[in-house]
Amino acid sequence: MTFSAAMGQAIHSDAPNQGSAAGPDDRVKILVADDEANIRRVLETRLAMQGHEVKVAENGAEALELFRGFEPDVVVLDVMMPELDGFAVVERIRAQSEVPIILLTALGDVADRITGLQLGADDYMVKPFSPKELEARIRCVLRRSGGSTASGAGGPAGRNSHVVMVGDLSVDFNRRQAHRGEERIRLTGMEFNLLELLISRCGEPISRLDMLEKVWGYKPERSSDSRVVDVHISRLRAKLEEDPDNPELILTARGMGYMFQRIHQPAEAAGI
Repeated sequence: MTFSAAMGQAIHSDAPNQGSAAGPDDRVKILVADDEANIRRVLETRLAMQGHEVKVAENGAEALELFRGFEPDVVVLDVMMPELDGFAVVERIRAQSEVPIILLTALGDVADRITGLQLGADDYMVKPFSPKELEARIRCVLRRSGGSTASGAGGPAGRNSHVVMVGDLSVDFNRRQAHRGEERIRLTGMEFNLLELLISRCGEPISRLDMLEKVWGYKPERSSDSRVVDVHISRLRAKLEEDPDNPELILTARGMGYMFQRIHQPAEAAGI
């Protein structure tokens, strides 16, 4: 896949911001997969200068091979790659991990971008893009997912668990876990943050714009960006609702956004 001169200009438009040096054990591990050598080189250089440990792959098969041994904290994937495309890579990663995934896509069709989100990606950026904005998105998904410590046992050390119960659904905000009865519900970091926001304001409609700013950390530049929220809501409903087509927990607020049903246990009791 080749890109226009505008893409190359966008990639080089910002000088790398050199971050503070980090020790080997503190470095965030980032896997970048893109079949465009120029993009791999620029992103690897910029992210490494910020103190991150970076590995790059030029196709989907190589990305999966690196993923297994590298165990990255965040994955940046081009959609249109040889051997395995980004969609296939997302699907295979999600079968085993909740690691944050950002897709890079040159696809103009919104439906194609939504496909990646439905498969489990946390966010996407449309090419050509600003590397500086991608770096901000990476920081955001890491922060929102608990960074490199998001192993399902997060939360401040020494604090008691704060749990909200809704029927047989329990949500533990310290451990960042949800259960239905005894069964653990697998949620990605971004899904849990969205659920946390909804429960913290239970009974109150929340707009898609507010969700994007609170959970994803940015304002939408185009109307289609709000679909990120819609797809994540759909994924949450599929995992939490007994009947996702007739939701009782995450409700649609017509003309506004979404809200979590009003619960008797006050949100502040959950330590949110």
